[in-house]
Amino acid sequence: MTSPPANVLHGLKMAPSPALRCCKRALNWVPVLFINLVVGWSYYAYVVELCVYTILNNAERISYLVIFHIAFAMFIWAYWKTIWSTPASPSKAFGLPRQEKELYEREERAEVQQEILKKVAKSLPVYTRTAGGAIRYCNYCQVIKPDRCHHCSTCEMCVLKMDHHCPWVNNCVGFSNYKYFVLFLAYASLYCAVICATVVRYFIKFWTKQLADTHAKFHILFLFFVAALFFISIVSLLTYHLWLVGKNRTTIEAFRAPVFTNGPDKNGFSLGFGRNVAEVFGDQAKYWILPVFSSLGDGHSFVTRLVHLDHEQANSVLQQNGKRPVFLLFLNILHQFFLLCLLCVNLYCLITALLMERLTLVCLVTMGNTQRMTAKRKLMEAR
Repeated sequence: MTSPPANVLHGLKMAPSPALRCCKRALNWVPVLFINLVVGWSYYAYVVELCVYTILNNAERISYLVIFHIAFAMFIWAYWKTIWSTPASPSKAFGLPRQEKELYEREERAEVQQEILKKVAKSLPVYTRTAGGAIRYCNYCQVIKPDRCHHCSTCEMCVLKMDHHCPWVNNCVGFSNYKYFVLFLAYASLYCAVICATVVRYFIKFWTKQLADTHAKFHILFLFFVAALFFISIVSLLTYHLWLVGKNRTTIEAFRAPVFTNGPDKNGFSLGFGRNVAEVFGDQAKYWILPVFSSLGDGHSFVTRLVHLDHEQANSVLQQNGKRPVFLLFLNILHQFFLLCLLCVNLYCLITALLMERLTLVCLVTMGNTQRMTAKRKLMEAR
């Protein structure tokens, strides 16, 4: 029996304890808990405080409730599908055979290890390489990485067509749930838009003191502010991911172009707008709006532009890609600025939500104290 290599032993020594790992996993659910608390409160504020206590017209109340619950149901469906979809990982076919694995673990020279990996990769549909042109191999999962596959340190696994790890769903967004994630953003935007469009009328009335000053006032004012802030943030993120779908890129590939044997190419997996959209949403339009799996392919192999071209044609495509006009550079700068603004908006929404929650509690306490003092004064006057 051969002993494990030094890097494996070092990884075992540095592995976190089970208690620390459990604490880390528990903390990862905090953002999800926060979102669910906000959504739960928004449901109560809209259904009870607005529709039951504030709206007096029954026809308006029923129409609002029907529209709201349709948007709410689709939003929750897509959201929980994104959370609970297990990230797809590489199949056993991408693992090294027993003999090659033993040779790879015993070998200390990187160039010899690469020869072993190249020999195994010849029988696999793998066309992307590292920046240095080497076969992409995961030492943690001990598999040759399929195209567009990356290792997630949070999930501790390789994820097929990994886009990013999203803390708001505590899950990796990749091949198995990317469609759900895009629909989650779309229906979250719709949910916030429905709230803003139907609440704004009563928001203005409460703000201009045209309605009675009741406890529903603070819920409705706070509901409009939160829905508007989340709508701006989510629509920005949705727009960016729809752009990625049209280009057939992941977030990782948008920042770092995939490298093929002929060189890096950001458009290496782009097959035209129609086929790019079909790869994520499927080729049957009736399933596009439903959070059910309909993406094309198996996540292990993808059609690429350069694989079936000869060397001269591929080099010509890469040279054309390398000639970046000024306006493309300008668009890239705008793209980076957009991501920075998106991060700022997310932070602003979180801080504002926490401050508004604190302000609401203070107002409720103040109202309670005022009511108690008024009642006490009336009691004293009565005596």
